[in-house]
Amino acid sequence: MSNSADSPPEPAGRRNWRPVRLLTAAVFALAGLIFVTSFNTARGTNIRTDASLLKLSDLIRERSHRNGLLDESTAAVRDQVDALARRDDGSTKAEDAKLGALEKAAGTTKVAGQGLTVTLNDAPPDARAAPGYPEPQANDLVIHQQDLQAVVNALWKGGAKGIRVMDQRLISTSAVRCVGNTLILQGRVYSPPYKITAVGDTGKLQRALNDSTAIQNYLLYVKAYGLGWKVHEHDALTLPGYSGTVDLHYAEPVG
Repeated sequence: MSNSADSPPEPAGRRNWRPVRLLTAAVFALAGLIFVTSFNTARGTNIRTDASLLKLSDLIRERSHRNGLLDESTAAVRDQVDALARRDDGSTKAEDAKLGALEKAAGTTKVAGQGLTVTLNDAPPDARAAPGYPEPQANDLVIHQQDLQAVVNALWKGGAKGIRVMDQRLISTSAVRCVGNTLILQGRVYSPPYKITAVGDTGKLQRALNDSTAIQNYLLYVKAYGLGWKVHEHDALTLPGYSGTVDLHYAEPVG
C-alpha cells in the first residue's frame, strides 16, 4: 500500500501540458471573438473607408438647407405679424419710438449706410512658405474660429451699427463657431471664403481692424502662407434685419 508521499513526481513536461493547452484555446477563442465583432461592425463593408463621415457631411448639408428654408418662412411670417401690429395697436408715438429703438438694438430691423466687407479665405492648395518662414502645417493653411471672431469683435469695437456674416445678420445671441474649417452659424453651415460685412464709419472700422492684435497675428499667416485677406469699402449698403428665432435655448437639469 502506498500513499501520495511515495508517488513518483510527474515529469516537468507533463506538469506544463494542461496550462499551455488552456492558453492556446483561449487565444483561438479571443481571435474568433475579434473576427465576429469585426464582421458585425462592418456588416460586409470596408471599415477603412470614410463613408460614414460622408453620410454625416451629407446630413449636415441637408439640415443646413432645411434651416435656410425655415429662416425664409420665419421672416415672411414675421413681416406679416409686424404689418398687423402696426395697423392699430393703440400705442402712443413715444411707445412706438421706444419699440423701434429696441428693435434696432436687437438687430431685427434693417440698417443702412457706408461700411466695408472683410473676406477671409483658406490658402491655395499648393501653398508654400514665403522665404524666411518654416514650411506650413495643415492648421496654418485654413481659417479658424478665432480668425472670424477677431474680425467680428474688431468691427463691433469700431462702432459697427450692424454686422452680417455670410448671409446672416448677427444679434447678441449669435455664436460664430467653426468645426474644422467649416463655419456653423445659427443652424446653417458655410465653407470659405467667408464674408463679414459691417455698416458704420469706414475710417473707424478700418482703424479697429488695424489695431486688433489677433488680426495682426492673422496677417502674419497671410504673408507667410497665402491665407486670404481682402477689405472692400462701400459708399452705401443695406443689411437686412435678423429674421431667425429669438427664443433662447438652454440646457435644463433632468429630474
